[in-house]
Amino acid sequence: MPEWPELERFQSEFRDFVAERDWDQFHTPKNLAMALVGEVGELLEQFQWLTAEQSAELSPEQLEEVAHEIADVQIYLAALADRLGISIGPAVARKMALNAEKYPPEKVRGSAAKYTAYQAPTASTGKTDPEST
Repeated sequence: MPEWPELERFQSEFRDFVAERDWDQFHTPKNLAMALVGEVGELLEQFQWLTAEQSAELSPEQLEEVAHEIADVQIYLAALADRLGISIGPAVARKMALNAEKYPPEKVRGSAAKYTAYQAPTASTGKTDPEST
């Protein structure tokens, strides 16, 4: 059974979309990553200059624009993963496990600090040691 059937269907549809237009030649990992960043910028633009409160109470029209940008981000992210042979589900699971180790609740609850802010420095370098958490 596929790990994420809907995503695999989107990836297949996108491969067909790209092939029909002979765009595969342009869809290198570098170009897909750059396109992804561009789309993230367009998503961010939807929130630029809004207050925190305004960003949480978007109009239906604004929500539709945000949905389009989120879709663009997901399309390029899925295409990049597909091109590199990365299964997103297992990659997310591995990263969440790493984050759980780096951000133990008893140390970070209520804090927005990066994990390096609460790790003990190593004696030899003075830099933080991720293993010391």
